[in-house]
Amino acid sequence: MKSLPKTMRAAAIDRFGGPRVLKIHLLPVPVPASGEVLIALDTAGVGGWDADIRGGWWPEGRPRFPLVLGTDGAGVVASVGSRVRRLKKGDRVYAYNFSNPKGGFYAEFVAVAAEKVAPIPRGLDLRRAGAIPTTGLTALQGIDDALHVKKGEAVIVHGAGGGVGSLALQFAKLRQARVLATATGRDGLALVRRLGADAAVDGRRGDIAAAARRFAPGGADAVLALAGGKALTRCLDALKRGGRVAYPNGVEPAPRKRQGIRIIPYDAETGVAQLDRLSRAAEAAPLKVVIAAVYRLADAAKAHRRLAKGHVLGKIVLRIGAR
Repeated sequence: MKSLPKTMRAAAIDRFGGPRVLKIHLLPVPVPASGEVLIALDTAGVGGWDADIRGGWWPEGRPRFPLVLGTDGAGVVASVGSRVRRLKKGDRVYAYNFSNPKGGFYAEFVAVAAEKVAPIPRGLDLRRAGAIPTTGLTALQGIDDALHVKKGEAVIVHGAGGGVGSLALQFAKLRQARVLATATGRDGLALVRRLGADAAVDGRRGDIAAAARRFAPGGADAVLALAGGKALTRCLDALKRGGRVAYPNGVEPAPRKRQGIRIIPYDAETGVAQLDRLSRAAEAAPLKVVIAAVYRLADAAKAHRRLAKGHVLGKIVLRIGAR
C-alpha cells in the first residue's frame, strides 16, 4: 500500500432500525493509537449480534453515530502503532473486537488493539479467516473451556449448521468426542455429516429424543446449546445425571436450571493466547470454514436481510477488498 487514504467507505447506521438503516458512509480512516493496528480489510463477518446492535441493542453506555457495525474480519496490516512489535505492515491477519471503540469491521479500514489481532492460520485464505474470529473463538471456548470435552465423550451440538456450530462440531471431533449434531433441513443435515458428525437429526422436525437414545443409550455427557426453545429442552433431556450444558450468552430462551445438570453460560474472550489457540486448532483439523453467502460492502443491508430470513448454513461475509 503506497499511502493511506484520508477517507474510507463503511457500512454504518445513523440510527437504530431495520436493515434499511444500514448505508454506505464516507468516513475518516481511523488513526491507530500506539498499541493498535490498522487493518486494510478484505473480509468482514456478518452475525446475528450485528443485527441485534443495528436493531437497538447496545452493551453499555450510548453509541456514537454514525456507528460502523461488525465484530470481526481479516485483511492486511496497513500500519502499526509505535508500541506494536508482534505485527508489522503487510502481515495477513484476522481480528475480533466486540464493540470496538474506533468503529467496526464493515469498513475498508479498522483500527484494533494489537492483542486482538493475529496472523491468519496456515491453510486459510483471507475470506475464510475473516469468517471465523467471533464464531471460532465462541466454538472453541465452548468445547474446551466451558465443557472441557474429552476423548470418547458423547456430545450434542445443538445448532450445528450455523457459524458457531459448524466449527464447534469440528473442534469436538478434534478432541475425539462422539458428536450428535442437530441441524435443520436436508441441506443442514448433509452439511453436518460432511463435517464429521457421528449422527445427525433435524432440530425442528426430527425426533431428537429417539436420536439421542440411539446415539448414547446411557445418556449424553454434554450439550453445546447454540439455539434455545423446545428442541433444546429435548437435548437436555438426553443428558446423563452429572452432565453439563454450555451456551453463549445471548441464546434465547436460555436453558433453565435442572437438578443433576451443570449449566454454564459463557462469553467468547479474545486476546493473544485465545487467538493463538484458535489458529492452532484451525491448522490441526484442517478446519472447514463454511461460507453461507458473500455480499459486497455496498450490499450490507442485503446481507442483514438474508440473515433475518434464517437457515444460514455457516457464516455470511462481506467482501470488502474488491469493489
